[in-house]
Amino acid sequence: MDVDTRLLRYFVAVAEEGSLTRAAQRLFVSQPALTKQVRQLETQLGVRLFTRSRTGMAVTEAGRALADRVPALLAGWDRTLRATKAAASRAQRVLRVGFVASAANEATPRIVAEFARRRPGWRIEMRQATWSDPSAGLADAEVEVALVRLPFPGQDAVRVAALFSEPRCVALADAHRLAAHEVIPFHELWDEPFVAAPPETGRWRDYWLAADEREGHPVRIGAVTDQPDDWLTAIANGYGIALAPESASRFYARPGITYRPVTGVSPSQVGVAWAPADDANPVVSDFVQCCLDGLGASGGPDAGNGPAGEGGRVR
Repeated sequence: MDVDTRLLRYFVAVAEEGSLTRAAQRLFVSQPALTKQVRQLETQLGVRLFTRSRTGMAVTEAGRALADRVPALLAGWDRTLRATKAAASRAQRVLRVGFVASAANEATPRIVAEFARRRPGWRIEMRQATWSDPSAGLADAEVEVALVRLPFPGQDAVRVAALFSEPRCVALADAHRLAAHEVIPFHELWDEPFVAAPPETGRWRDYWLAADEREGHPVRIGAVTDQPDDWLTAIANGYGIALAPESASRFYARPGITYRPVTGVSPSQVGVAWAPADDANPVVSDFVQCCLDGLGASGGPDAGNGPAGEGGRVR
């Protein structure tokens, strides 16, 4: 029987948290999506893994047997997968770098050039991820290192060094009633429909809807998109507005769309992330150092545990 490792990861989170709500928050997925995945795993295995009650999710005897063994299984699989792909990259002298949206903005070419100087004969392969994968391929070992927007799903399981912050702005159609305003207070946008990321991205989606900064005001969803082009089209066509990094006004300028500064929302933070298994990888270390040097970052609050003794975990 073949079981998707993603289902096993979801199972472990629920078993450890004892709550679908807390597990969904930890995984950055919606609770309905998580419930569906747990039920799918139970169906595939033909056993009941949890007893559901008002107090939470109690692991059954069969669930405990699985929970005792799955973490080691997943850790072993992660090491095997990363080692296999890393070997292929070393043979080709290629570093795979994932990124979301505009990556490190204008600094990206400078980072790539500095890496080429440090690693003659190596090249960087940039891979843009969809918004349904905010880890930019790092979670599935599709890349060795990623330029990400914080927070993102699975952040606690990897190393993250903070690089810089930038304000969030709002993108709206030129014809929108607020498009002529120089600055827009966020509370004036609360009743507007928003263009959102897919629901399964959980807290990532909530962050870009500023769900925690609405003083309890409900979010209205006008459209759901997974790609920058679709996102821009939905906004230009008036299906909704969207919060975006300030740099989006430069990287995603498009006729029919206006970007305006917004007050009352927290800034967006950019980081470079890598797997703990690559702490001693000198190529990953060099890339992370290029990011830190090129952007003048100091790492995160736990700096000192990653490559080059700088990048730590940012929680």
